[in-house]
Amino acid sequence: MNLSQYELEEIRLLEQKLHLPEIRQSPAIVAELLAEGFVEFGSSGTVYDDRDEHIALLAAEKSEEAAPSIISRDYAFRPISPDAVLVTYRSIRQAGEKDLERHTLRSSIWQRIDGRWQMIFHQGTLTTPQN
Repeated sequence: MNLSQYELEEIRLLEQKLHLPEIRQSPAIVAELLAEGFVEFGSSGTVYDDRDEHIALLAAEKSEEAAPSIISRDYAFRPISPDAVLVTYRSIRQAGEKDLERHTLRSSIWQRIDGRWQMIFHQGTLTTPQN
């Protein structure tokens, strides 16, 4: 169940793509990244279990709402099958003018489907800052 460093780096980059407003607002690109049957437990506590509806919600985000940058770090990869990997990491959404930073523990499951990596599950859990 060993994945190459190249594959792990590819998955990390795909994960980070989903943090970018220009990607989130492109239904075609997000549809390539999220597998059919995708489910997310959002950091707000909302369950997103309709992939197409979730893609539409991301596309509807206003640029100014999505503007604060997201820093991600402390990535860990745990292969769970030859074609699936659990990714965990910490993200920090930079503070806007009126907001505090948001620290979130994140986990995603990526699966190789038809030769390309797609996210099948994601969860965000708010946490306290950590150095």
